[in-house]
Amino acid sequence: MTKIRRAALVAFAACLAASACSANGDTSGDTAGEHEKAMGMTMQEAAQRQDGMLDATMNAIMPSLRWTHGATTTGKCDVTRRRVVMTIVSEERRGNLLGMVQRSWEKRGYAIKSVNRSREFPAIFAATDDGFGISVSVGGEGQFTFSADSPCVEKSEVAAPSASPNGPDYDYPVPRPNVNDSFWSSSEPIPTGSPSGS
Repeated sequence: MTKIRRAALVAFAACLAASACSANGDTSGDTAGEHEKAMGMTMQEAAQRQDGMLDATMNAIMPSLRWTHGATTTGKCDVTRRRVVMTIVSEERRGNLLGMVQRSWEKRGYAIKSVNRSREFPAIFAATDDGFGISVSVGGEGQFTFSADSPCVEKSEVAAPSASPNGPDYDYPVPRPNVNDSFWSSSEPIPTGSPSGS
């Protein structure tokens, strides 16, 4: 066994012991091969990949939503990126938005891990085949938050996201949704033939 291979396995074992290899600390559903793929990646590289995952998710939503960056958080060997939606999404349209997001993830090959069907605080959790997680959750006042989580990777500094929000860039704390949209904020039934109607 080479020194590099031995070091990678030791780091992987330490990550498992710390329960920090996934966003929820549960690595039971991941394989050693998936974690070994991520071992050659730094936290900054992981964050850049997560930014791409979030970009693709937001770009798949039509009509587009106004969003701002949420907090970036780091653990011993993992990083989480967040985007917070500033568009007011009516209760009548939340299910359509969640369905659109889930379909976009399935098209990208993400595995849907779980769905919280709560009427008030629904959420969807998905994962890539190499251990990255992505989720959408609905919080207070119907605010949507998208999060992308890395597996355990090589520790490094993590820069702020480079993507510019398509609206005001708030510092913490991010306010509740405050942007009205003729489509997403409407309480009317979804029009027939709408991209969100199926």
